[in-house]
Amino acid sequence: MLMEVKKELKFILLSIKYNLAREMTNKVTFLTNIIFMILNNAAFLIEWIIFFSIKDNIGGYGLKDVVLLWGLASGTYAICFLFFGAVQELPNLIMNGKIDSFLVQPKNVLISILTSKTKVSAIGDLIYSYILLFIYGFSIKNFLFFTLFIVTGGIIVTSIATIFGSLAFYITKADTLTGNVMGTMLNFDTYPEGIFKGAIRILFYTIIPISFAVYMPLNILKEFEIIKFIAVIIFTLFITLIAFLSFYKGLKKYSSGNLMSARV
Repeated sequence: MLMEVKKELKFILLSIKYNLAREMTNKVTFLTNIIFMILNNAAFLIEWIIFFSIKDNIGGYGLKDVVLLWGLASGTYAICFLFFGAVQELPNLIMNGKIDSFLVQPKNVLISILTSKTKVSAIGDLIYSYILLFIYGFSIKNFLFFTLFIVTGGIIVTSIATIFGSLAFYITKADTLTGNVMGTMLNFDTYPEGIFKGAIRILFYTIIPISFAVYMPLNILKEFEIIKFIAVIIFTLFITLIAFLSFYKGLKKYSSGNLMSARV
């Protein structure tokens, strides 16, 4: 089991290396995407600084809390799109019968699909996330926990997108649904958790569980609680398992598009 996991991790890293090498053929575009993503994220943080100059507390969060929140959110999506950049294209690949070439490879089909692309701008998100960690307060403990949580967060977001994307085996317009879910997660998890009440808050722990990806890790970084830490780890493993089961169950209904274009 451990050897299989090690092989898959090695395959993921090799895929990222290949994808980045391909993107770096145009170095100007490569660097521009990274720099502009950092600047784009910084612009939103400036807005929060202005908000906090008017009010000291928003939804129970202070400015440092929002800095950490943005750091975790940026890092989470960086891991998702850097390592599993094709996750948003999964519904289209399924609906158009374009996963044939992945089926003939001696690798895990789902992992092969998800790692087939990398979004260069995600590197900007990753750099920005660590800049915010240093602004929040750097320590070895914070660095290690932060790194762990952006990895678990990235896996959670990828798994959620995979689950909704796998609905394309059964329904049309699953790409729209997946896009809406990803957009909802991206829009909501950069706002203080305290401003959300009732059904919205329940949603964040159930159907769109971004609390396990961002909010709970933030609380753990502020004040460590073993129960919350275990909950994040267990949920990450659970949602990953559900994602694999959802995809492979749907794969039995897959209709080939007879597109056997090879992947190098």
